[in-house]
Amino acid sequence: MPFHKNNKGMRNTKLTTGILIFVFLLTNYQFSNGCTNFLVTRGASVDGSTMITYAADSHGLYGELYYQPAQDYPEGAMRDIFEWDTGKFLGRIPQVPHTYSVVGNINEFQLAIGETTYGGREELHSQEGAIMDYGSLIYVTLQRAKTAREAIYVMADLVEKYGYYSSGESFSFADPNEVWIMEMIGKGEGAKGAVWVALKIPEGYISGHANQARITTFPKNDPENCIYSKDVISFAREKGWYSGTDADFSFSDVYAPVDFGAARFCEARVWSGFNRVTKGMEKHLDYAKGKILNGGDNNFAMNRMPLWIKPDKKLSVRDVQELMRDHYEGTELDMTLDPGAGPFALPYRFGKLTWQVDSVEYCNERPISTRQTGFSFVTQSRNWLPDPVGGIIWFGVDDTYSTCYVPVYCGINEIPECFAEGNGDMYTYSETAAFWIFNKVSNFAYLRYNETIKDIQKAQKELEDKFETYLPVIDQAAEGLYKTGNPGKAREFLTQYSVNESNNMTARWKKLGEYLLIKYLDGNIKKEKDGQFERSETGMPIYPHFPEYPDWWYRIIVEQTGDHFKVLN
Repeated sequence: MPFHKNNKGMRNTKLTTGILIFVFLLTNYQFSNGCTNFLVTRGASVDGSTMITYAADSHGLYGELYYQPAQDYPEGAMRDIFEWDTGKFLGRIPQVPHTYSVVGNINEFQLAIGETTYGGREELHSQEGAIMDYGSLIYVTLQRAKTAREAIYVMADLVEKYGYYSSGESFSFADPNEVWIMEMIGKGEGAKGAVWVALKIPEGYISGHANQARITTFPKNDPENCIYSKDVISFAREKGWYSGTDADFSFSDVYAPVDFGAARFCEARVWSGFNRVTKGMEKHLDYAKGKILNGGDNNFAMNRMPLWIKPDKKLSVRDVQELMRDHYEGTELDMTLDPGAGPFALPYRFGKLTWQVDSVEYCNERPISTRQTGFSFVTQSRNWLPDPVGGIIWFGVDDTYSTCYVPVYCGINEIPECFAEGNGDMYTYSETAAFWIFNKVSNFAYLRYNETIKDIQKAQKELEDKFETYLPVIDQAAEGLYKTGNPGKAREFLTQYSVNESNNMTARWKKLGEYLLIKYLDGNIKKEKDGQFERSETGMPIYPHFPEYPDWWYRIIVEQTGDHFKVLN
């Protein structure tokens, strides 16, 4: 994603727009890998819901959740547009007479939108006079569209009228019935708007994208399943980037060719998610590792993964949450197995993705789950329930592997204190802010990860099991209120539930942090029995366990230092 300046201008922009913030801090295009999306159709889910996921990964992002109420506007009203990443004022567009309510990235009609930035051809990144950046496109569209298909047309209309201010972008759309992927890139200086393609994910399939354009060829005469800008191919021909047939035209290969970084740092995340739910992905492992084979007249990347796959079994919302908790475990890219994981199997690497030894460049893996996540979510849209009840954003802050996803209904009219704007920021710690409480736990856990993560996952499962167990009861009660002519009461009920569970979850995580500090103080491990720390007959604490480093770690030390630490007789 582009640079974000965490300054007062952005804070004012958040207050003005009142919507969920996406900010991503990156060093250059090669490292433009700040987010991951998976898309799940009704036919691929256990209960018939549609789902999309999102992880907002940025070293400069504070995780918050925002609510924009529905609102009526007088004729002639205008809407200010600020660049989402910088807060820069871009211009004004006419406001519509009525906007819909939005909670995070889902609106009152269960329409959910996510994104990842892929960059693409650098000469298309700038467009003089353009107003609509990718973030504004998302949140303006959520306020104006009821379905995924309508959202695509709204976005297309906005960039055609007001210009496109961002680089290449992939968007995920889900409503209660359909799931779509759309890829867009601007036309550069001297032109206006963008070229784009949108494809409906077939029923029973899932898709994904992670900062690399993934739409290749597409049907030209199937408007039910494919929509595209009229000049998406002709524009490439005019620029001299494509000379083949229309049938062979590949959006990604022309507008965002795959290189090593795009494959290893971006496509590999999609590969890993697909690999978790379907057999046969081994054939694309070399591609995920960055072994790009080019060939043919247009020099397109070979052995690319399919845009969508059919999972071996239907996925529950818990399964989809687990897709977001991945460090390539069980594959050649497993981040817990090489010496970089240290003696306690930490699946994260500090510093940049690439590094050098003796002028030779090497890389760290970039997994789905990463330490710098500001927030993430899984949305659920369910067509058998009234909209305020059917739409849920399962929201979490910090590292997806150790976060807890709490259900927040799209019909609420108040944000939980733990996620509220103004409750702390990147420079202000708050005891009631979920962002700080979860980071306090995860950053402590990094010190002895292989042990502490077990305790975190126990608490995580305890809470998420509870949410899963009681959610049908909440659905039923809210649906009953809604159908008996009390939609306002239904919204109040859903608000109270979402607020209470979010704040209670944060309080539980605070207790978890206190427990971890006691248990793992000074690198030792306190002994427990029957769920309590052990004490002697006189009430004194039992002496703790002193865990050793693994044997392979000691061997590396000896190999590096020789006899420096040798005990002399």
